[in-house]
Amino acid sequence: MTPFPFSAIVGQDEMKTAMILTAIDPKIGGVLVFGDRGTGKSTAVRALAALLPPIEVVKGCPVNSARPEDCPDWAELTAIEIETLPTPVVDLPLGVSEDRVTGALDIERALTRGEKAFQAGLLARANRGYLYIDEVNLLEDHIVDLLLDVAQSGENVVEREGMSIRHPARFVLVGSGNPEEGELRPQLLDRFGLSVEVTSPTGIETRIEVIRRRDAYENDHAGFMAKWQPQDAALRARILDARAALPEIRTSNVALHDCASVCLALGSDGLRGELTLLRTARALAAYEGATELSRAHIRAAAPMALRHRLRRDPLDEAGSTARVARQLAETLP
Repeated sequence: MTPFPFSAIVGQDEMKTAMILTAIDPKIGGVLVFGDRGTGKSTAVRALAALLPPIEVVKGCPVNSARPEDCPDWAELTAIEIETLPTPVVDLPLGVSEDRVTGALDIERALTRGEKAFQAGLLARANRGYLYIDEVNLLEDHIVDLLLDVAQSGENVVEREGMSIRHPARFVLVGSGNPEEGELRPQLLDRFGLSVEVTSPTGIETRIEVIRRRDAYENDHAGFMAKWQPQDAALRARILDARAALPEIRTSNVALHDCASVCLALGSDGLRGELTLLRTARALAAYEGATELSRAHIRAAAPMALRHRLRRDPLDEAGSTARVARQLAETLP
């Protein structure tokens, strides 16, 4: 069945905006979605797959290379042909083995033909796309360590069974989870560019609309898709326009000062907060059709970019979102 349309998701505006911004600028670094069960987290990710613009790849290339010269030698491609494919969105299931993630020796080929060949893993399939981890806070530590290495370098390195394989692995990491089931390791938390919190809707009309749309999706699928696909197409076109406009967004020294001032006031570790805030605010400006980065864009982007980067303050019982909002009011009035 065709994924639920992205435009048809009721509410959860911050989550949808964060995903759109990473589609405009993948360098933002990914999205962490934490919240209650049954709030549309995984639905939004799968809807994103259908929303994203397609990519051009070399046909048969296991790492979705855009140019023939980028295809790895071990792929052993003979004919070169360019095709258009949907942007890859790859699921990384809990309990997955390291070999399945990184790739390993092709056992079938080794046994049947006596040849040593590499079988690509999930990281290869996710290159130039999205890697989605549901219940990311329950991921095993050795897989977390592996993802940290790849997220840092943008390259997957496999050294085993006498093979030495390298291939690009640049993807947007999307994780979802329930905070009641455990916290995320700080090292992995820092690798997510944006963090959003989702909650169950409290308004009766909103809940009714969620039920109505889901029921229509399941029982009148063709009619429902016909109604919402044009809106998804318009949103896709808007993302493409924002991508084209992004390099032209003017950024003043005042805007840079604002980014640094907020992060300094919040006490965020390192400089990744400033860089992510700047990229997110620029993507938002491009998405809104602006030509220059404004303080309003920075204020809107700050909660998503900074709430998961705050140091814990045992004397401050306010949540991270409230702390960011309070500091924004003081620093960027």
